[in-house]
Amino acid sequence: MDVPLPHLDRPFDYLVPEALDADARPGVRVKVRFAGQLVDGWLLERAESSEHPKLAYLEKVVSPVPVLSPEVARLARAVADRYAGSLADVLRLAVPPRHARAEKAVTAVAAPDGSPADGSPASADGTAPDGVPAEAADADARSGGRAEVDPRGWRDYPAGPALLRALTDGKPARAVWSALPGEDWADRYADAVAATVAGGRGAVVVVADARDLDRLDAALTAVLGAGRHVRLTAADGPARRYRAFLTARTGEVDVVIGTRAAMFAPVRRLGLVAIWDDGDDLHAEPRAPYPHARDVLLTRAQLGDIAALVGGYARTAEAQLLVETGWAREVVADRAVVRARTPALAPTGDDPQLARDPGAASARLPSLAWTTARDALRADLPVLVQVPRRGYVPSVACADCRAPARCPHCAGPLALPSAQGTPACRWCGRVAAAYACPECGGRRLRASVTGARRTAEELGRAFPGVPVRTSGREEVLASVPGGAGLVIATPGAEPVAEGGYGAVLLLDSWALLTRADLRAGEEALRRWMAAAALARPGTAGGRVVVVADGALAPVQALLRWDSAWFAARELAERRELGFPPAVRMASVTGVAEAVADLLAGARLPGDAEVLGPVPADEGRERMLVRVPRSRAAAMAEALHAAAGQRSARKAADPVRLQVDPLTLF
Repeated sequence: MDVPLPHLDRPFDYLVPEALDADARPGVRVKVRFAGQLVDGWLLERAESSEHPKLAYLEKVVSPVPVLSPEVARLARAVADRYAGSLADVLRLAVPPRHARAEKAVTAVAAPDGSPADGSPASADGTAPDGVPAEAADADARSGGRAEVDPRGWRDYPAGPALLRALTDGKPARAVWSALPGEDWADRYADAVAATVAGGRGAVVVVADARDLDRLDAALTAVLGAGRHVRLTAADGPARRYRAFLTARTGEVDVVIGTRAAMFAPVRRLGLVAIWDDGDDLHAEPRAPYPHARDVLLTRAQLGDIAALVGGYARTAEAQLLVETGWAREVVADRAVVRARTPALAPTGDDPQLARDPGAASARLPSLAWTTARDALRADLPVLVQVPRRGYVPSVACADCRAPARCPHCAGPLALPSAQGTPACRWCGRVAAAYACPECGGRRLRASVTGARRTAEELGRAFPGVPVRTSGREEVLASVPGGAGLVIATPGAEPVAEGGYGAVLLLDSWALLTRADLRAGEEALRRWMAAAALARPGTAGGRVVVVADGALAPVQALLRWDSAWFAARELAERRELGFPPAVRMASVTGVAEAVADLLAGARLPGDAEVLGPVPADEGRERMLVRVPRSRAAAMAEALHAAAGQRSARKAADPVRLQVDPLTLF
């Protein structure tokens, strides 16, 4: 039943009236009476008998179309168990809301499970009229036989051609791919999907945002042809989204691409699940039970014994764990190829640069960055400037070395109430009257204003006559022309330049590196590599300047274009400190009494550690539960059962339960 109460997270038996017998098939939406109310539900299974002596009747079949496939129902149950959530919550994410007009338009052409448009079964044993299984017949007809896929785009990666062959042969190949600079990742994903389709199987590919989706859509259309895949994204609106969902459910297409809304897409004969840039926060669902698209797809690959592809310019610690445990194989280029494809990379904070330009330590745009941009513009090449923030963002920094001013008590950012005011923490509110910079010992602070719009104004004055474009939240540019011009973009909004950028400047690195976040270094490297990948190779004049100290580990990984090294280092440190993904953690957030009540009723594993509390928003607190990865299922089950006990008692204060939260503190 579609009831978000943990203690009701189980199937219920109902009698099917004779009038609804034909329409009441597994997977359809229904309405039932429960506690005197008419509630929505899903018909999961038909059975001849029940162990319960007295049953109520099914009230209504909302639609005879079985939109919930058995494979997705099994996946939803596994995801609910993994994230200590309810099946009803996961099914809301897995199946879009019904749109009657879109449903009528799609089912008029074809019905699910290979049945006629009226919804009646094809045959008693699920075969086509000629005796061939309907799924196999449909797949053979669509694939047109075993076609060869051109592996040239993957030849820069020694394991790339073998990956395509495995996908064509239907083998459950699992790969973690580190893309080269300048790589058209959408074309490579289209090659992988085409190889899967050539083997008579389907694919699901998830990307972070609409811009990536448009790029992948164009690449797949070029390789597979028009009408061979559908887009599934919540941004398309209810009718279009539901129409795309039903098109996949009826088996009209073998390939579904989309944002995280597509992670549960009902593709028949699924052979490949893939995700691009799995470190992007947009892959995390903000609604209960807060699943991450990467984990949902990997669970799907494990349950179905199918292939999986996790790709990106940078590698996350979670992807590195897949490689180190042997679950997946890394697909990387040889170092000689990496050096040939990488632009010339340089930091501004290393010793040689400081010897030439002592002001580089405190300048927002050091001379190296300025001359790099000037030379590229003179060569009639575009310049990309990445700024971590948009608009005008005030910040407080040391007046001598420009190190960000942080609170000595909680490490939060300091603020100046006025030009002559005493600095105070934005997080804890404490006054830092005797502040001293931990980097240089300086006691003078200065307020500065950074952001994309401010940077565009400054660079526009520095390079008069040069076109200046901004790409950010207000307007995200997909591409820019290849001539001389300045492009100021926030992370994730960098447009592609025709022929590649002549220079890429990565400004305000402190804003990414000093975040109070476990993934600050990993996120900074991911953002930098995504921008640097848009530059021309060094042999073609491409240069990248990062305004940061070259001794920092994320900067070193960028300079060598070796995110695998940084991911391995990051994972080793998290193992030593006991942080995810080396361990599994869950957060319990609510008022103190409610959190204590839930944890007191949870039968946690004996090796579980309870950490906290730490303050949360609106007077609430957060407790963390940490267990070894082998005990993750027991922890999730215990927390879900404790939440069920509270809901059965009708406890007044709600508690937010989240497994594997992106932010721990």
